[in-house]
Amino acid sequence: MKIKSVEFAGAIGQPGQAAPESARGMPQVAFSGRSNVGKSSLINRLLGRTRTAIARVSATPGKTQEINFYRVRSDLGDFFLIDLPGYGFARAPEPARRKWEAVIHAFLSTSPDLRGVVQLVDIRTGPTPDDLRSVDYLGELGLPVLFAFTKSDKLTPMKRQAAFTTAVRDLQIQPDQAIAFSSLKGDGREELLDTLGALLFPEPEEGEGADPSASGDDEDGDADPPASDNAEGTGTGPSSAPDEGGEAAAS
Repeated sequence: MKIKSVEFAGAIGQPGQAAPESARGMPQVAFSGRSNVGKSSLINRLLGRTRTAIARVSATPGKTQEINFYRVRSDLGDFFLIDLPGYGFARAPEPARRKWEAVIHAFLSTSPDLRGVVQLVDIRTGPTPDDLRSVDYLGELGLPVLFAFTKSDKLTPMKRQAAFTTAVRDLQIQPDQAIAFSSLKGDGREELLDTLGALLFPEPEEGEGADPSASGDDEDGDADPPASDNAEGTGTGPSSAPDEGGEAAAS
C-alpha cells in the first residue's frame, strides 16, 4: 500500500463523543501502546511525515489525551488511522487516567468501522503488564490485533532477533503477527503498510459477487443469442468518478 496524503480530521476527548463525520462508514485502524513506546514517531514514519510531523512527538509521556483521527489517502483507497492516548503513564492523575480509559473503551467497543488494532510494544523491554492487560482487553472485544515491536534499531541484529522471539513467546502469538519496526531507519514500514492494506482492503474471495444468471443460459438450458454488433460503442458501460484531491494538512 502506498500513502498519497494525510490530514488531521478531528479528535474526541469525552466518553460517548461522536467520531468526526468524515470518518463514519470509512475503514479504520487504531494504534495502541504505552505512552513512551514511540507511537507518534511510528505513525509519522508510517505515513511518510518525517519532515513535517502529523502526529505530535512529545518529550513528556502522556501528552496525548484525546483520540486523534487522521484521514489517509492511499493507492488502495481512503481510510482512517486512529491514534489512541498512551496508557501506563504513572504520573498522570487518577481521574485523568479513568477518563482516558472511558473514552478509549467507548470508541473501541462501539465503532462499527474499526477493522483492527496495531498494538505497539517496545522490543527492548518486551510486553509490560500494562501491555498484556491491553492485549487481553482487545481480545475480549474480539478485535484483530497486529503487533509492532518499536525501537528495533536500538538493538544489534542478534539481540533484536532474540528479543523478538522472547516477545512473541510472552505474548503467546505467532511470529507472523508481529513486525519489528524502526521509526529512525524505516525498517518494517513497507511490511506494516502491506499488512494494513490487506486488513483494510481485503480482496474478495474467488467467486464472490458472481451472478449465477450471468451464464447466458435460459431455463431450457439454451444459450442466449449473441448480441448485435450495433451494441458496440454505445457508451452505456459503468463509469467511475475521479478520487477527490487533497493536500495533507500539517499539524
